[in-house]
This record gives sequence, structure tokens and C-alpha cells, in this order.
Amino acid sequence: MGVVNVTPDSFSDGGRFLEAGAAIDHGLALHAAGADILDIGGESTRPGATRPLVEEELARVVPVIGALAEAGAVVSVDTMRADVAAAALDAGATIVNDVSGGLADPAMLDLVAARAATYIAMHWRAHADHMGEFTTYDDGVVAGVRAELSARLAAMSAAGIDPARIVLDPGLGFAKQGAQNWQLLRGLDALAELGFPLLVGASRKSFLGTLLAAPDGTPRPVDGREAASTALGVLLAQRGVWGLRVHDVRATRDALAVWQAMEGATHDR
Repeated sequence: MGVVNVTPDSFSDGGRFLEAGAAIDHGLALHAAGADILDIGGESTRPGATRPLVEEELARVVPVIGALAEAGAVVSVDTMRADVAAAALDAGATIVNDVSGGLADPAMLDLVAARAATYIAMHWRAHADHMGEFTTYDDGVVAGVRAELSARLAAMSAAGIDPARIVLDPGLGFAKQGAQNWQLLRGLDALAELGFPLLVGASRKSFLGTLLAAPDGTPRPVDGREAASTALGVLLAQRGVWGLRVHDVRATRDALAVWQAMEGATHDR
């Protein structure tokens, strides 16, 4: 899943693709590099981010989604709003990637059920401007995330969403401290036991910057985290995750090709 942030303030590339033409060109490049899905988002969810007006979000994503879908890409809309999801599906998206798992907008689950869209539900506790206040997990982060995703699955079932169209995301960095992200990654098998495919979005996130900090403790900047992101992607693929949400599709594809060749999954050249 290639990331296309049509935002002024996303943590990795905020502002680079805010203009529709730039976002479309970037999406086409990711598609050509081997992205199976293009994930188009018009709201930054970096820690501390404030929400755009719904009209702003719609204006950012709908033209980009329409152009990329028309070009033949499989398109996902990254949104917490049912109105935006509906407009995105009308424009050609087939997947709704909701980082709130239906908690931010009570109309979302009913919409997804009615439109028979694929639904990616992430573990979420609060909006970006105050999610740092919700990082306590009484029984540990793995057990907490599993229990809360289970509750969301019950809500999805009640809304009538086809289970075959559900994907779960552990929500790395969302109401999780750095060490909790690593605990969650090591505990993915417990989440897989829920019986649904897993999407993981670790690319360039701050816990990687902390891991790669300079001797004085300064975290590695975002643009220096790509090698670690790619290495983690291969490890996650080896664990059998359904999808990797990444910024650099080509690097990830190259790394996966090397792994698959070593495993004998591709023909020798």
C-alpha cells in the first residue's frame, strides 16, 4: 500500500503533494513502482495534528482518487469521515481505511456495509491532538489492542459488514509509546488469532527514529529512516501480514524480491 498524503502537515512529506497534480503524479509513480493499493488521505494524523474542515478534506482527496482510479489503480481512502468515504467511493475508491475503526464517525460502519466496501479498521483511542494522553494499557498493550479491536469487530458485525471485507491494523504510534510499538509488533500473532488479515503501517514512524538516535539521543530525522522501514517491512512479510503501508514502494518491492529469491519463491535469473 503506497501512501499519498494530500496534506500540508503530514509527518513524513507534508505539503509535497498538497496540490492535486503533484499528488496524482506521485500516486502514478508509486503504482508504477509496484504498489498494489494507493492510500489517499487528506487529513494528517501525526501527533498533535488538528483536523481540517470536511470541505477541505473532500477538496483534497476526491480529484486525486478519481484520476488514480481512472488510471487503473486500486484506491483506498484514508479517512475517518463517512461523508468523505462516500464521496471517495463515488469517485472510484474501493477500500475505506479508517484509522478510528468507526469510532470517530458513528455513520461510518453503516456506510461501509451499505456500499460493500473493503474496510480497514485501525486500533484507535483518540484524535491526534490528544492521543498521547491514552497510552496506558492495564493488561499490556497487546492484550489491550486485541480486546479493543475485538469490540470493534462486534460493532462491524452488528452493522452488517461482510467479514470477508475486513482488515485490521494495530495502529502503531496511535496512543502508543515507542516501546509499546515494539511490544505490539512482537505480539502480532495474538492479533492474527482474531482471524482477519493485518495491515501494518510502520514506515518512517517516530519509534524508528528513536531506535536510530544519534549518540546524544537526537532521534534520526524522518528522511533517514527508510532503510529501517524497509527492513521491518521484510520481517513483517515473513510474519505473514496481509499488507504493508509504506512511503517508498520501490525500496520495499526490491527488498521483498530479494527475500523471495532467497526463499526460492521466484525463478533464478
